[in-house]
Order: sequence, then C-alpha cells, then structure tokens
Amino acid sequence: MLKLPRLYPILDTACFSKEEDLYQFAHEVVAGGATILQYRNKSGNARVMLEHAQQLKRICGNSVRLIMNDRADLCLAADFAGCHVGQDDLSPESVRRIIGKDLMLGVSTHNPEQLEIADRSPADYVAIGPVFQTASKENPDPVVGLDGIRRARELTQNPLVAIGGITRMNCREVIAAGADSIAVIGDLVREPKKSVQEFLSLLG
Repeated sequence: MLKLPRLYPILDTACFSKEEDLYQFAHEVVAGGATILQYRNKSGNARVMLEHAQQLKRICGNSVRLIMNDRADLCLAADFAGCHVGQDDLSPESVRRIIGKDLMLGVSTHNPEQLEIADRSPADYVAIGPVFQTASKENPDPVVGLDGIRRARELTQNPLVAIGGITRMNCREVIAAGADSIAVIGDLVREPKKSVQEFLSLLG
C-alpha cells in the first residue's frame, strides 16, 4: 500500500501573481524538506500549465513526487509521479487508463458517499475535506470537521489525506482524528521553507 508523507503541500497558482514567485515557492518547499508537491492550476491553459510543470520538474528533480491536479494528459507530458482528480474531473477509472498502473492516483471527496465510491476505484489514496473553512476555493463544499475525518477513517483502509483550512495550529488534531497526511495550501505561502519545517516538526 502507498505510504504518504505526513505533509502534502499544494502549489496553487491562484496564490501567486508572478511566475517567479510560484517557482520560488517550489524551491523553498523542497528546501524545507517536503517530499511530495501537487501542482494545481484551475485557470491556466494547457501550454502554460505544461511550462510550469516542466520547470517544477527541473526544480524538484527526482527527490520530490510531483502530482498534477486534474490533467492526466499533462501528468504524462511533464513526467510527473501522479495525478489527483476531483468530483467534477475525469473518473478515477478513466485517469488510470490514461496514466497506467504505475503512477500515483488520488481522488478528492467531500462526504461519506463520495468516499465509499472513491474507495472502490483504482485510486491509491483518497482525500476528504474541507476539514475547516478554507479560502482556496470560490465555492467550497460544506465543512466536514474532525468528525468527518473520523468517519472517513472508518470507511477506508486506503491512505487518507485531509484538506481544507489546515494550519500549524490544528494539524496535530487532524492527524489524531485519523488522517495519514495533511494537504496544505495557505499556511505555506508566506514563508514556505520555515513553514514546511515547522509542520514536519509538529507532525513528527
């Protein structure tokens, strides 16, 4: 079974006004000790996304597993380690056919029903959220809270990633509720290297 690191940083291009800031974030996250990084771009075209992805690959090398959000085709084109899809994207079955059996595949879920479906899919891990209020989505799904993580833990033996409003202040209780890994966006942006180091120290 796949083993995920405790910290799962997400590089969301919506958090950066300039490309160089996006790349600097990646440099610092890696320098801080992160071993996985998801690239998320909800507004870019395929050409821009591929350029970003190829540059991230150069920055991270082979020491970090790079995950492409949504786009299975760009995951392959950029030689990423895996793909992560949401409820409105291609199905996990379709993505698995595109990326093959060896690359990592994750699926976002927002309630027990979605999680049970994802658990039966070819996904290697499932994500549940938002755990807390989040500013990273314009129309977020209802907050699941710590009880949502506990329920999700009961429903799956797959690696479980918690996402949504997770910070250094609340990350330990999220892990205690049953998450194997925490996905973080906002609480890494200001001081990426220092923030990653502090998360890793807190999570043990």
